[in-house]
Amino acid sequence: MTTIATETTAIPAAVTVTGAEVFIPLNKLKKHPNNARKTPHSEASIEAKAASIHAKGILQNLVVEPEVDAEGAATGFYLVSIGEGRRLAQLLRVKRKQIKKTEPIRCVIDTVNDASEISLDENVTREDLSPADQFERFRELAETRGWGAEEIAARFGVTAHVVRQRMRLGAVSPKLMQVYRDGGLTLEQLMAFAIVDDPARQEQVYENLSWNKDASTIRRDLTRMHIAATDRRAVFVGAEAYTEAGGVILRDLFTEDRGGFYEDAALLDQLVIENLHEIAESVKAEEGWKWAAVHIDYPHGNGLRRTYPHPVALSEEDEAAYAATQGEYDALTEQYDSADELPDDVDQRFGELEAEIERIDALRHAYDADEIERGGVFVILSHDGEARIERGFIRAEDEKPEPEEDADGEGGGVIDGVRVNSDGEIIEGGDHDADGDTVPASEAEDEDAGDAGKPLSDLLVRDLTSHRTLGLRLALGEQPDMALIAVTHALAAQTFYRGVDAACLEIRPTSSFLASHADGIEDTAAGKALADRHSGWAADMPRDVADLWGFVAGLDHASVMALFAHCASLTVNAVKQPWERKPHAHATADRLATAVALDMTAHWTPTVRTYLGRVTKAHILAAVREAVSDAAAERIAGLKKTDMAEAAEQLLAGTGWLPAALRTARPAWLDQQQDGDAFQIAAE
Repeated sequence: MTTIATETTAIPAAVTVTGAEVFIPLNKLKKHPNNARKTPHSEASIEAKAASIHAKGILQNLVVEPEVDAEGAATGFYLVSIGEGRRLAQLLRVKRKQIKKTEPIRCVIDTVNDASEISLDENVTREDLSPADQFERFRELAETRGWGAEEIAARFGVTAHVVRQRMRLGAVSPKLMQVYRDGGLTLEQLMAFAIVDDPARQEQVYENLSWNKDASTIRRDLTRMHIAATDRRAVFVGAEAYTEAGGVILRDLFTEDRGGFYEDAALLDQLVIENLHEIAESVKAEEGWKWAAVHIDYPHGNGLRRTYPHPVALSEEDEAAYAATQGEYDALTEQYDSADELPDDVDQRFGELEAEIERIDALRHAYDADEIERGGVFVILSHDGEARIERGFIRAEDEKPEPEEDADGEGGGVIDGVRVNSDGEIIEGGDHDADGDTVPASEAEDEDAGDAGKPLSDLLVRDLTSHRTLGLRLALGEQPDMALIAVTHALAAQTFYRGVDAACLEIRPTSSFLASHADGIEDTAAGKALADRHSGWAADMPRDVADLWGFVAGLDHASVMALFAHCASLTVNAVKQPWERKPHAHATADRLATAVALDMTAHWTPTVRTYLGRVTKAHILAAVREAVSDAAAERIAGLKKTDMAEAAEQLLAGTGWLPAALRTARPAWLDQQQDGDAFQIAAE
């Protein structure tokens, strides 16, 4: 608008000279009824203007015209044609007591132009600053003025987070910024490049992009060599320790990054090993183990024999402490059994008592001092970012040598040319030559001498024991309870005692190594539950396999069944491999799953890592369509593969959806009731 007059004056009375620049008290300004803007200014816009005015003053004059009444007489008020947002910002400053309501506002009088037209003109015939220019100017303010994000935010009426975002965008490679200015990149793609503050790396990823320039692809390529903050190593070390060691965490200011990305993977691994070493040395010193080794991953196939703690009797002092603690716990439980909420001190006491009971219970099992002296521990990193301590491993060089056995099964050796047993007694049944070698009795004595101590021939022994075996088979088949004990003994002997042939039943349990088929499976909740169950039984096993029969036979029926079930469960193999053709075995696995009512929703959920990121888009959409709805599938159908998988993970959460390979057919006994409450699984 052409300025007719430029004089600045305090307003003594109504001024009507177009182009005059005057100061008008804020409380004398009103919104012009013909202002083109009918949609109110947003609160954020008013906040930003107020902050800008507070820092820099009003940079643009308001355009006003005098208000007149019905008779055409001036009322003393002025109507704002241009600058209504600035007037509202000043009123906000009055409310905040930054200025008075009579604050003089610099205005320009305009009684010539139509208020509706010029207010429209101001918002139409203008061009916003390019976002690229905004980003670069915000970064320049930080670099040249030394202002932090908070100070810049206060001067522009935006949040500090917005300032950080714009500063990060302003640091993107100038080459890529120009591509963005030219329309070759979208804002979303530019934001993806801003995840790293390395222009050379940004340009390298840009040059290597194929047809797929999706923002998620850019982020993935930029962070390919970095570690997500949700990784177990990052959880274990922690952001503070990592940054104190000189590590840098990349943060994505534009999307939810769940803690960012650790830039230096080698440093992170080093810190993990160092922390595990500290824990290992502490365990070794406190418990007395011969060695302690650390690994980030569990050392499968280590080839070491493992021992487990054995039941031991508590000392009188510990027994008394346990009884007293348990008594107090029971008394408190009875006292507050009907209480809706426990008092803080009582709740704290319950925690203390539970900890003490747990401490004493842990004393009921212990390793032999000899096992600790010869054995060691592995300290590894579990799937949830916690240190996992596995004890009781014996290296080959620390194994005790087994005593030699003679033909009669007695340990011993040769002393001064005489065969002796482990107790030093002379073994009869054979002469010795000058070199100390045993001479078979059949050669030392005449066959017709009639010596009753003469061993039976191998042929006769086989004959007799064959008849005994036949008798055992017939008798065992008529005694199911004893057969259960015998089978359980055979399974337990081979499950818990490595390299010992202690069972007379020719049952050979084989347990497939699942970790070779599914990475990290042993660190899942189900894997940990199975390992805990195995450790519990291992701790109860007698130390000598010779005592195993008595142990199994002495268990009550429920315990025998539980031990039998555990040993049998370890032999299950339902893994499908492309080179194997076992249709009947897999069909049996399906029937077994139905019989035990297996519910895989308790052990597995569809995530990007476990399923969605490893199948086609068609499979993802089919899963969402089946578990949620056709509409939900349609909403994500246009997304890129990575984004689709992430969106599907959210949609499928809590639905209980499973792929066909994990589903279990409904047990027949859920649909058919026979003989009142008795159910029977129909044979197939």
